[in-house]
Amino acid sequence: MAITLKPWACHPAQSRGRRHTEAPAPTRDDFQRDRDRIVHSTAFRRLVYKTQVFLNHEGDLFRTRLTHSLEVAQLARSIARTMGLNEDLCEAISLAHDFGHTPFGHAGQDALDECLRRVEPESGGFEHNFQSLRVVDVLEERYAAFDGLNLTFETREGILKHCSRRHADELERADPGGVGHRFLARTQPSLEAQVCNLADEIAYNAHDIDDGVRSGLIEQEQLLAVLPLFARFHAEALREAPALAGKRLLYDTIRRMLSAQVYDVVAASSALIREHVPANVDVVRASPPLIGFSPGMRGDVEQIKAFLRHELYRHPRVVATTDGAKQVVRGLFEAYSTQPGELPAGHAVADYIAGMTDRFALREHERLTGTVPSWVR
Repeated sequence: MAITLKPWACHPAQSRGRRHTEAPAPTRDDFQRDRDRIVHSTAFRRLVYKTQVFLNHEGDLFRTRLTHSLEVAQLARSIARTMGLNEDLCEAISLAHDFGHTPFGHAGQDALDECLRRVEPESGGFEHNFQSLRVVDVLEERYAAFDGLNLTFETREGILKHCSRRHADELERADPGGVGHRFLARTQPSLEAQVCNLADEIAYNAHDIDDGVRSGLIEQEQLLAVLPLFARFHAEALREAPALAGKRLLYDTIRRMLSAQVYDVVAASSALIREHVPANVDVVRASPPLIGFSPGMRGDVEQIKAFLRHELYRHPRVVATTDGAKQVVRGLFEAYSTQPGELPAGHAVADYIAGMTDRFALREHERLTGTVPSWVR
């Protein structure tokens, strides 16, 4: 079924273009071409061995950055399709939004940030969103005429979800009025970028509940006691299928929660768009955020995030492995900083470490230090 794009959607024929001019592709529009370049990139393949919450060696069925990105893309496309927004742009942003994440998830990011701030205070530290942009703009090496993937402004804008003032200033100096400008002017990105931001949140809340229960670190009874949204759809699933239990009941509950959040975003965002009636994407950028949850659903989502932060992300078992992961990243940074000959030619220390998968980081750490962390034995 063909989808007619709304006037406030991003239309590929009206894209702000690429940093390096290229002839149009004969069979694809610009956003489809972006998506295809992302899927064929080295950074995309690396996501399969990068941690989401549980480290790669802890189990084959836990989410990785790759499966998370695919889930974000599915949710973003569903919302975009219903709202007359550009699905291909949403998919491209979703698939590349975590390219800048280090090995070992947020633990690796925090450790690399600490290391950078210690030795290069002027660098502004490490930000994974800024690094994601750096990957697609500079670090991918696939084309003869330019570095990076030469993606459109709209895809790059969506990938740069957050940015510090220091890094926004850096981007603005290099490209006035470019993707860093909105962080200085305090404007919004496209609706497609806003959809991807919310789809990211919906996805990781749902799959972290699933992975948390699968790991045995949280119990369904805990979820029922403190999360009204989970309890509501748990009860609904049992009303329709009283024999449901165990994993099937958990999956059915999460499925219903996901659907409810998508429907809520569509309804709440459509109401905001009707209120503001943006004539085009430039008016969207000058408007307040137009994609969001209803107040009631936002409250439910914040409860989920608080629960996961306390019960899963700070669980002693998770903390033990993430503390060990930080030591690996610190060890790698120290080794490459004191032995630059160990780095491949032309690589900066932070870029090289950030691009590693979990298992490559562990192999490199063992090669350089002669030690294997106890938590991976």
